[in-house]
Amino acid sequence: MVGLWSMIADFSLIRAFGITLQPLVLGLVASTLLGVAIGVAMGLNDKAEWLASPIFIIAQAAPLAALIPLIVFAYGIGLTAKTLVVCIMAMPVIVLNSFAAVRHTPISLVEMGHSFLASRRQVIQRIILPAASPVIFAGLRLGCAAGFIGAILAELLITPTGIGDLITYHRSIAEYPKMYAAILSIIVFSVLFIEVIERLEVTLFRPEKRARR
Repeated sequence: MVGLWSMIADFSLIRAFGITLQPLVLGLVASTLLGVAIGVAMGLNDKAEWLASPIFIIAQAAPLAALIPLIVFAYGIGLTAKTLVVCIMAMPVIVLNSFAAVRHTPISLVEMGHSFLASRRQVIQRIILPAASPVIFAGLRLGCAAGFIGAILAELLITPTGIGDLITYHRSIAEYPKMYAAILSIIVFSVLFIEVIERLEVTLFRPEKRARR
């Protein structure tokens, strides 16, 4: 805690977070928008599932850290490469959860919409997406957690910047309290970030949990 306070006092931790958050935010926004869109498309369309499902299943199962040298070779060591690392860690989780959420919409709800002569668009907008939203948000939580791992991996394996630089530097000079403080800071930040997403999910889609709270 003394090491953590000293890094806060000299603003090194704040500057490091400013650097780490750039690829993290860009990667999570891109993964969320594209991942949910692709997952929903896969759930609604068999051809989209046939084309995209194997790619994301392999991406989720593969040791993605091993792909980092290929990303560096293709895109260098800048912001683009680090953002891509966040995306390849977060997007498969978001896509596959969104796909499962849409595909497992209760068939009785869909049939009810058809019985009331709802169009395909109305069934998707008013039945499928609302029913799938809780599981999609659960996938977003898992994807964001994976994205945080990707951001730190990128800073440790591509080029030392941000929180990864603090961890690497203080380890190299045997300042272990500050090294552990940097690790603790990113863990706490990720937990708080995911907690915010969970509270947003409860507020929007889980009235039964709001009642218990």
